[in-house]
Amino acid sequence: MPYHALEIILARPATPAELHQAAHTLPLAANRDATRVLALVRAKAPGRAAHRLRRRLGAQLPIDVITTHYPDVGGQILLNVAFPPDVHATLRRTADQAGQPPEHFVALALHRALAQHADEETDRLDRAVHGLLAGTTAAHLLAAVGRAMTHPIGDPSC
Repeated sequence: MPYHALEIILARPATPAELHQAAHTLPLAANRDATRVLALVRAKAPGRAAHRLRRRLGAQLPIDVITTHYPDVGGQILLNVAFPPDVHATLRRTADQAGQPPEHFVALALHRALAQHADEETDRLDRAVHGLLAGTTAAHLLAAVGRAMTHPIGDPSC
């Protein structure tokens, strides 16, 4: 049975005691501020691994979202969210009205939101670049972008 790398996004930073307790259940690696945790879980499929992880650690850590750490062959990341009962009921009703299973309804809503965000970000960057080009040449702007990309933020040599 393969191992699956899962990332746990916590609703709040975990206390050292919570992390210590959870690490006795599964091997874990937390980030510096204890808001994200990585775990390796044995299971036949990523969905089963996420379900197993939530079942085993749900009472020990303030789990908000579980995701697969690496995309699958289709470039997709599994997202495991446990909604409160009232939100789940509303979601189920809305999905039923749309004639879709709740999982599909949420996936489509997320895809639409991400596409809209990407479009808005592209528009924002286009406006910013046009504003910069109003005061300089394309060559100077390109040179400045190149310098910015090759030097860390806050580097005094820039």
